Amino acid sequence: MNHRKTLTGTLLAAALLASGCTGGGGSSKGADAEAADDPAQVSGSITVLTHRTDIVQDGTMQKYADAFNKTYPKVKVKFDAITDYEAEVKIRMNTDNYGDVLMIPAVIKKNDYPKFFASLGTQRELSEKYRFTDFTAVDGKVYGQSPMGAAPGFLYNKRIWAEAGVTDWPTTPAEFLTALKAIKSKTDAVPYYTNFAAQWPLTQWTAVNGSVSCDTEATTRLAEGNPWGEDGELRVADQLLYDIVHQKLIEKDPSTTNWENSKPQLAKGEIATAWLGSWAVIQFRQAAEKAGADPDDIGFMPFPARVDGKACATVNPDYNQAVSIHSKHKEAARAWIDWFTDKSGYAQDNLSISTLKDAPLPEVLKPYEDQGVELIELDDAEGAKVKEIDNASEVGINAPAYRQELVDIARGAKDGDIDDFLDDLGKRWTEAAKTVGS
Repeated sequence: MNHRKTLTGTLLAAALLASGCTGGGGSSKGADAEAADDPAQVSGSITVLTHRTDIVQDGTMQKYADAFNKTYPKVKVKFDAITDYEAEVKIRMNTDNYGDVLMIPAVIKKNDYPKFFASLGTQRELSEKYRFTDFTAVDGKVYGQSPMGAAPGFLYNKRIWAEAGVTDWPTTPAEFLTALKAIKSKTDAVPYYTNFAAQWPLTQWTAVNGSVSCDTEATTRLAEGNPWGEDGELRVADQLLYDIVHQKLIEKDPSTTNWENSKPQLAKGEIATAWLGSWAVIQFRQAAEKAGADPDDIGFMPFPARVDGKACATVNPDYNQAVSIHSKHKEAARAWIDWFTDKSGYAQDNLSISTLKDAPLPEVLKPYEDQGVELIELDDAEGAKVKEIDNASEVGINAPAYRQELVDIARGAKDGDIDDFLDDLGKRWTEAAKTVGS
């Protein structure tokens, strides 16, 4: 499995988000996973469920475990790497046996976290040290901790964009479309690659929310208003995606796209642009090296929108690690989560944003720093309500289905009008919001 399926969470959640989930149960009383005072005295065998099958198979996770054991010699760590993580863990969570440490599946409703996971402490305390604490906070307690975060943006081949005569980042959707047209007319590259067949890349467009307005309360706006209204941020995102496809600035046949192949293709300049996230930069740079291309050709730019001349990009957590409420070794499980976040170097190894507030930004975001792009962390206080509205509306803002339909309309594979399509999404959303709020 590729790393992208993590950012997820948050940048992306699976289609299972709209499903229900029961089981687990258990009282949170006495179930806090407390931090260890003396690492040498912490003991027990823990099973860590992970979606990162790639770095379990290549031995990277075992190297982390070996380093962990230098501090916690009496804790034995076993990894259970799961390919179809969301689907399988959802089933396991109908029982008491879903490991000691796990990534919180998107299917679990936020308000249900105390039923399944041990508290890691109060948000007031943890937020002094860590980013993203409100994404897993319920009634003032935190139930998950992400080892890293990422920012959304366009990966692009700088050499191809320069050949097309575009050296400055577009600041509006219209300028962005003009740039893609220049790429189409002046180079042999595919201006924009949808990765339609892989499906999940289409969900990345939801991460535009907050970037258009530079509003840290953008998630709250989703809960209160119409994301596809006249000034709705998802309307801005989806309209741009529609225009890119409708104006034939994409690959010839979206149904034949290939995620893995897109990496060396963009690195070599056969593809010019793709909307993903900062987490993907290292993968594309590695693909460039393998393909004999220049890794420095891989650029990263924010969404083409500005507020008072300023660009913004949201910072989102990766999958959040949690301690199972049923774990018999909660102290050891908590030790793993804290060590993995604080000491493992996992975020740095993936050129990602550290969860530690005082850590420097990764090198891949230097272009953002140089250009004054403001990184904003969204307030997720209404995140649970947004999920409920999404479920009730059956829109699936973190699932690929509606954007696949949008792309099909845009390329003429399905009848429809973009305004009617987006208006219908808004109607379903606002009607569901009334039901959830009643």
